Amino acid sequence: MNHLGQKIRELREKQNLLLRQVAAQIEVDTALISKIERGERKASRQQVIEIAKYLKTNEEELLTLWLADKIEATFVEEPKIAYQAMKIANKKLEK
Repeated sequence: MNHLGQKIRELREKQNLLLRQVAAQIEVDTALISKIERGERKASRQQVIEIAKYLKTNEEELLTLWLADKIEATFVEEPKIAYQAMKIANKKLEK
């Protein structure tokens, strides 16, 4: 379920960057970046944008993974409600 965190770690390691370097750039604690990578904390939309810029990667790709993780988490936490919400959203998208 932690698609975003895995991608961030992969990109960071490919660039030989330390957690503290990424954290300093987006002005958060090193522990927060570590937790985001491990799926223990969720990044905000703005943090995802800032991470994408710093890692010089596709912002849309990271935001897509961020949203996918949010949707997946909602289905795990509230499956009935999430299912009903998706049905409503699908109807609106079909119009």
